This record gives sequence, C-alpha cells and structure tokens, in this order.
Amino acid sequence: MTTQKPTNDELRVKIFKALADETRLDIIRALYTSKKEMNCGEVGDIRDTTKSNTSYHLRALKEANLIKVRKEAQVKYTSIDVETFQTYLPGFLDTL
Repeated sequence: MTTQKPTNDELRVKIFKALADETRLDIIRALYTSKKEMNCGEVGDIRDTTKSNTSYHLRALKEANLIKVRKEAQVKYTSIDVETFQTYLPGFLDTL
C-alpha cells in the first residue's frame, strides 16, 4: 500500500484548517520569529500547554506541510516549512 500525496486543493483545505486555530497560529508565529528550530518542549511553553496538546497541534501543522519535524535521538525539532508558505500563502509570514 502506498500513500498518495494530497492534491493542491486537499492541501489548501488542510492548511486553512490548521491555521484556523489560535494556538497553532502562535506556534507558527514563534517558529517564524525565532528563525530557528524549536524542540517540542519549547513549543509547548509558547501557550503553556501539555505535551499531548502540543503534539496534537504539531501533528495538524505537519499534516498541512506547514512545519518540518526532525528527530535527533529522542528529541524532535520543528521548523517552518517556508516553501509551503511561499507556494500557498505568499506574504503570510510577514504579517505575523
């Protein structure tokens, strides 16, 4: 069984659903303004949320291709997927 890449419209729907949440907008804002990768604990500190709540929000952002996740040993690092923003929402990050 192979996984299929979402169509452009399917990805657009995921992007807008992901960005329709204030916590996820705060995560995107923090990642963009920091200009660096953040580990999951640092992301959770943004809104003082639990680990499971943070994971929920990060999963939504990752499924929408808005963030990249890199794992190093036991730590996951997240960063903005600038290419997705440039393709589907040009100029959006500058409004944060």
